Amino acid sequence: MSQSSSKLLIVLAFFSIYVIWGSTYLLNKIAVGELPPFMLASVRFLSAGLLIFLIAKALKIPLAINKKQILNTAIAGFLFLTFGNGVIVWALRYVDSGFAALEISAQPLVILLLMRIHQKKPIKLMSMIGVLLGIIGIYLLISQKQVMDQENSLLGAFMIFLCMLSWAYGSLFVAKADLPSNFFINTGYQMFIGGCFLCIASVAFGESWTFPGVWSTDVKISMLLLVVFGSIVAFTSFNYLLKIVSPEKVATSTYVNPIVALILGWFILNERITMQSCIAAMILLTGVYFINTKKTLTVFKRFKK
Repeated sequence: MSQSSSKLLIVLAFFSIYVIWGSTYLLNKIAVGELPPFMLASVRFLSAGLLIFLIAKALKIPLAINKKQILNTAIAGFLFLTFGNGVIVWALRYVDSGFAALEISAQPLVILLLMRIHQKKPIKLMSMIGVLLGIIGIYLLISQKQVMDQENSLLGAFMIFLCMLSWAYGSLFVAKADLPSNFFINTGYQMFIGGCFLCIASVAFGESWTFPGVWSTDVKISMLLLVVFGSIVAFTSFNYLLKIVSPEKVATSTYVNPIVALILGWFILNERITMQSCIAAMILLTGVYFINTKKTLTVFKRFKK
């Protein structure tokens, strides 16, 4: 692959995790209003995984992987999809889609802290500022009266935080794990295995399964978009980027995801955007910027002199 083609692929992959994933909060919110959360996520990922395998067969892409890769894709599928996504879908029953996206925008903060704990990577001054801003932003977001008064909203917010931990650890794990070299096949196995785990969770929680024939038109469209674009396209892009660029750079999707989710939630679902949410968003995203920037503020340079 030429250098220009590789750069274009990276740009398209970032567009997928920036914009397409930003829209999945809205799509999941629409679907979970009618379908049980773990069943919804299970159908989404099982369908996406099977479609990937069928496409791979048609293109004569080998599906064979070794035992170590099967184990690693199972771990990644659980961290990213079974827990990391399935529980977020569950939490969307209690919080707005824009709120969920804003909270998840703090993911680079969590990745930074995990890298400090597990890899002993030092936290730079700018990153420390980012961590502080992230904590302030999350507090402002969750402490709103509209959130505090909403039934089970705090539980939903806490579970989303646990999902961030799962995604952050998964990002660090995938960056070094032995996985299928073909990113499309890698995604397929993670989707299918994660979907199987979600199916088990759905049965364990006693969810009632329904066939697509009885779903509303909005749910059918949402599920189709989630399977094709939110799962196959965006998640393949995500796995590709984790091997090409650093986990911190991949996590910068949280700059754009909340904005896309907030606008779509407001425009389509009439979700309320409060001034405090806007302030929290600005502080959170500024914190994410500080965590990811490699520059040093001029004022700190002067102090060093």
